[in-house]
Amino acid sequence: MITTKERATLRSFSNNIPDLVYVGKDGVSDNVVKQVEDNLLAHELIKIKVQPNCSMSAREVCDQLVAVTNAQPISVVGGKIVLYKYTSKKGFKHYLG
Repeated sequence: MITTKERATLRSFSNNIPDLVYVGKDGVSDNVVKQVEDNLLAHELIKIKVQPNCSMSAREVCDQLVAVTNAQPISVVGGKIVLYKYTSKKGFKHYLG
């Protein structure tokens, strides 16, 4: 579980990262879940953009992705979602600890 202070730190780091995954009109499909899992493994902290033509709200997309990937939700603002999941890759500079 992430503390409030850690969440604030991760939120500040997320300001400088680009959107890595886009969720369109199909919503949370298998391809989106695969992209999110791959990017979480590679980067730990990712930003997701929910397109305006998506039938789901950003909060609903976040809830589904968190349930499937076991990632930690950092923030949901407008159409932007930030997720964090610790990776056990060797030689990786981690955001926390």
